[in-house]
Amino acid sequence: MIQRIQSIWLLLAAVAIAFSAFVPSIGLGTAAGYFTLNNAGLKNEAIASTANYPLLISTLATALISLVNVFNFRNRKLQKRIVSLNILLVIGLAVWVFLLGKSVGELKELDIEFGVFLIPVAVILLFLALAGINKDEKLIRSADRLR
Repeated sequence: MIQRIQSIWLLLAAVAIAFSAFVPSIGLGTAAGYFTLNNAGLKNEAIASTANYPLLISTLATALISLVNVFNFRNRKLQKRIVSLNILLVIGLAVWVFLLGKSVGELKELDIEFGVFLIPVAVILLFLALAGINKDEKLIRSADRLR
């Protein structure tokens, strides 16, 4: 289970998705103040934090799907479907965060933070996991031919 390369890719993708909820992605300077945006919502030091709980729960659920999919190694067809669904969910989370950042208002300043790279890294890791699952399936089909 854990010795398969796609298990490692899925674990790393789950970690990247989970960290995206807590690591700032974008800094937004507006007339109302300076906000930091991550997959948990907007945060501002002067004004009370505006946490977006549906976004946070969706982010952590997407990370949990990746983590649970590691243990689905006996059913590769289902594992491939779940990874494909997870890729779509991660892209959907990225769009959601983009729209949340766009709704802040007129920007004076925009700072790119480390967290903006976590979502593309997670998508790449999920694609690598999908490639590993396909490679396993191809290996097993060729071994079945030899029997």
